[in-house]
Amino acid sequence: MLDSNSNDYTALPSSGRGPGVLVLHAWWGLTDFIRRLCDRLAAEGYVALAPDLFGGKTAKTVAEAEKLIGEFEGEAAGGAALAALERLTHLPATEGRRTAVIGFSFGAYYALWLANHRPTDLAAVVIFYGSGEPDFQNMQAACQGHFAEHDPFEPPEGVQYLEQKLHEAGREVTFHTYPGTGHWFFEADRPDAYDPEASELAWSRTLEFLQSELKTGD
Repeated sequence: MLDSNSNDYTALPSSGRGPGVLVLHAWWGLTDFIRRLCDRLAAEGYVALAPDLFGGKTAKTVAEAEKLIGEFEGEAAGGAALAALERLTHLPATEGRRTAVIGFSFGAYYALWLANHRPTDLAAVVIFYGSGEPDFQNMQAACQGHFAEHDPFEPPEGVQYLEQKLHEAGREVTFHTYPGTGHWFFEADRPDAYDPEASELAWSRTLEFLQSELKTGD
């Protein structure tokens, strides 16, 4: 693992090369949880890069996170995500390999946004308890989603609408809902929401999806 850019956390597999995975953090910022996730992806053979969409700032409470959203949501975060995708796809370690993006909540919006605005750069999108713009006509990537059963931020009707819009755009899409869970159930540093069993299932499904869409081993 290494820091290739002052605002990135990058983790390399032992081989030094592999398909790229861009990891977009939730509204907590670039936390240790996201860094550890990049390390886990690297252990599975991926070149994982997590940009800092908040200029070095992180939040521990919802109030702090809402303040960061107000400061960085929109052009600032979108530009940072786009620049990070450019860096990832131009790394020697990912040359000639397919690329995916994983987005969490706030980051899920920008994962879908990138897939629609840079369709030839992304083969797969994984979103965790987040949604995005309803226009996916340019998007070419397959999409996998992981959602909580009890989630005021992403209620069932919103998830169903997102799935419908992706299908209408002709995208390959598979959504999973995890019974008894709430928002942030995948994030081990959110003890009030973390669900180990659901998290492990979502992780195994994510790895299977990435392996299929990025043609790992080819």
